[in-house]
Amino acid sequence: MAVKVPERKKQKNLAKDMKNKLGFLRRRNEATAGNPACKLDKVLRSVKPTPEEALKWGESLEKLLLHKYGLAAFRAFLRTEFSEENLEFWMTCEDYRKIKSQSKMASKARKIFGEYIAIQSCKEVNLDSYTREHTKENLQNINQNCFDLAQKRIFGLMEKDSYPRFLRSDLYLDLINQKKVSPS
Repeated sequence: MAVKVPERKKQKNLAKDMKNKLGFLRRRNEATAGNPACKLDKVLRSVKPTPEEALKWGESLEKLLLHKYGLAAFRAFLRTEFSEENLEFWMTCEDYRKIKSQSKMASKARKIFGEYIAIQSCKEVNLDSYTREHTKENLQNINQNCFDLAQKRIFGLMEKDSYPRFLRSDLYLDLINQKKVSPS
């Protein structure tokens, strides 16, 4: 004899099953989604810089990008401005330069071009037509320096545009103005 399951319980089980199967599509925790400082605390709590260290980031974009926490803070800031692709491209070029295998380099070069430089690409960075064409031509003879000009242009863009805004952001100002915790 089969046991009858009430209709309401079936619907509840179906809903629970769907929730489990589609869980990967759910949005991230709303508390951290719009707050880059909250994400930053979660990811790099153990390496939070002193206000003095954070102040050094104000000296140059290079110093900011060399510090693990600085890089994460800048990335979180760019995420809030929907301009993270510039930093992603710059970092991807840094990684690309370290590739030794010619076949891996060729594959990665095509991927980088398609993702960041090609017109209408999903993460297209803002490059002038000369730089875009120059980079495209470089793909005919792939080497570790294929993206140097494009990377230099994007670094310059970040340096004059995003970086000064980051230095005025609450995220950065909170880091340099943080109170020293007195030992109890």
